[in-house]
This record gives sequence, C-alpha cells and structure tokens, in this order.
Amino acid sequence: MTARPVIIIPARYQSSRFPGKPLAEIDGRPLIEHVYRSASQAHGFGETIVATDDKRIEKAVLAFGGNVLMTSADHRTGTDRIAEVAAGVTAPIVVNLQVDELFISPRAIEAVLEPLKVRPGEVMATLMTRINSTNELDDPNVVKVVVDQNGHALYFSRAPIPLARDGQAAVVYRHIGLYAYRHEFLLKLAELEQTPLEKAESLEQLRALENGYKISVVEVEQESIAIDTPEQLARVNGQGKE
Repeated sequence: MTARPVIIIPARYQSSRFPGKPLAEIDGRPLIEHVYRSASQAHGFGETIVATDDKRIEKAVLAFGGNVLMTSADHRTGTDRIAEVAAGVTAPIVVNLQVDELFISPRAIEAVLEPLKVRPGEVMATLMTRINSTNELDDPNVVKVVVDQNGHALYFSRAPIPLARDGQAAVVYRHIGLYAYRHEFLLKLAELEQTPLEKAESLEQLRALENGYKISVVEVEQESIAIDTPEQLARVNGQGKE
C-alpha cells in the first residue's frame, strides 16, 4: 500500500477493566475518534488504520470517515491483532497506537520513529514521560518503565519502579502506549508464545524483553491521558469528583 510507516490502532470492544472503551464518549465523540485524529495529524506516515473484530467499532470509525479493517476475534493481544493487518501492508515500520492514549500529541507519535530511523539495529521503540504525581506512581493502571544507560527498557511494571530506598531520590517514568516495530520483527513477535511476565503483568511488551529483544525508549514531554477504567474517563469528562 505505502512505503511510509503506517499507524495501526487495535480496538476491541470486550475489556475486563472497561468494556466498550473505544466507543466511550468524550466531548460528544468516541475515544477511538480522538486517538485516530491525533494519529492522522502526525507527519511522515502513510495510512492510519483501526484494527477491530467488532462491528460496532467498525461502524463508529466509518461514521467519522476513518479507515478500518476487520480482524479475527481470536487474537490474544493487540500486538497479534495489528500483526494480522500489518501482514497485508508493505510499510517498513508499523506503529501500534493504543486506543487508551487520549490526546496523545502528533509530535510524540513522530518521536517514536527516531530510534529506528537512526539505528539500523533497533527493531522496536516506545515512549516514556516523567511521573510527577504520587497518585500515578501508586496506580497499577499507570505502567512504569525503567531503562538502562543506553536508553533501552530494562522492565515495565504496574508496580512503582524503581523503589527509592534510604531517602534516595529517583526519577520515575510512565510508559506511553505507543510502539514502533520494524515490519518483519512485528510479524515474528506475534508468532511467539505469550511469556510468564507478560501474563503476570498483563503487559504484552514484556514478550519482547523475555525473548531477549531490546526496546528503545524515547523520553517525551507528554500530557497524554491514558483511559484504562471508567473512573479515569469520568475524571476526563469532569465527573466523579467529590
């Protein structure tokens, strides 16, 4: 279809924490539309595609003029869902944008491409931003990441990491649900079995780390709001306040 990187947004209706999340309305528009429009404003990409197994989501995307492809209902994770769509495109890089990432900046989406552009050996990249709130640090719905001195992920967790002891100060980073993969690596990753830590944390990026692959992590200043629960949506909509 295109030689430029493609953005694929995996969107399923069923979710243990928030069923119907992609269709939840914010300012009168579904969450999937907000994320899609941010993706469409990023420079340097070809298509933006929603990958879903649900006709309700397909209908909503078509209603706002988006591009959507139906996928199998049997995929274990969003990574596997986008791999099905990616198998049919010729893009050298595939970006997986999570539907949770409300108001993500187009500049942040562009930034995730940088490691793969400048370092041929990199196969996967993602984003992080500093956490300045104790509430975020302690919230298991906010995924944390620690990196090595070369900017590669050491681990992702729903627990507060790193743990600062003996009064030592520690900078803590929130992981942003956005990934860039080299096309061939994405297809290979989707063929791997789910790993123990991936299942324990319910974080599919751990499949790459547990199989010995490196994930380059780019720090950005990003005010993106991750919507993982109805309570988070209520706060965005100005509800649920005491």
